[in-house]
Amino acid sequence: MISLDCDDLFDTWRQQARWLLSHSIDPSRVSWSGARENDLFASDEDCPEASGPFRARIPPALLQLLERAGAYRGDQRWSLLYEVLWRVSHGDRTAMLSGDQLGSELQRRIKQVDREAHHLHAFVRFVRLAEGRSSLAQQPEFVAWHEPAHDILASASQHFIGRMGRHRWMIATPRDGVYFDGRELLYQRRCPLGWQQLAQPAEDPGGDLWLAYYSHIFNPARLNPKVMQGHLPARFWKHLPEGPLIPALISEARHGKQRDGQASPVAARPGKRIGQVRSDGAGQAPGSCLTMRGFEQ
Repeated sequence: MISLDCDDLFDTWRQQARWLLSHSIDPSRVSWSGARENDLFASDEDCPEASGPFRARIPPALLQLLERAGAYRGDQRWSLLYEVLWRVSHGDRTAMLSGDQLGSELQRRIKQVDREAHHLHAFVRFVRLAEGRSSLAQQPEFVAWHEPAHDILASASQHFIGRMGRHRWMIATPRDGVYFDGRELLYQRRCPLGWQQLAQPAEDPGGDLWLAYYSHIFNPARLNPKVMQGHLPARFWKHLPEGPLIPALISEARHGKQRDGQASPVAARPGKRIGQVRSDGAGQAPGSCLTMRGFEQ
């Protein structure tokens, strides 16, 4: 067994996979678990350093799929990609398709990665920093903390360059981070501790106003917790300003607030009763041309 470590970098994995293909090394002989003392299947199998004679023809569409799936964190992260690459390079292109068992797993991982990128765009909350909070030469104006399940920050954060204009902003995660200085996006594979400390305790000066707005527009009558958690997973609640309100709002809806169809402060307000139409026409709706008097004849 050949044990490799690409440091979770697609470009490094691609070079390793190209070298393995050139020597026609079967996927069953390769592990990307890295050199670990407790890996029972790892060995010191010697391999030639020079490239082998085999030259594979790989469609560009496959490389794009593999790069997208490479952002997926999970078991057999890189081994599965090499198995797909091996089959396609030997003429079996069904490994790219969802109808194949291996291709189905490949497509599932791509969907998970794309969905995680959507979560970044939808649930990141930037907070404006007070002056003097950062030791950076140019302090970011806005900071955000996010915990993605896959390695999507470097590519998905490009979305905010157009949305935030020339403002300086930063997104920190437990693993990596990005900083935009108004002109260029800087990516750090190992998020500096200073970035993490700056983003995690950031307090939004307009937070109270947002919480009041969110609690008043909440509609218990339309609540579907299962659908809501499908679009807004519970793992993101703790990092959203409205997150602490959600469990209480769900509980209120389940205990009778759904019949009001409104948030409790709104439902508690006194309303106006519509008067009944009398036989003499009093109380009828303005502009009505039909009155009870018209039927007296």
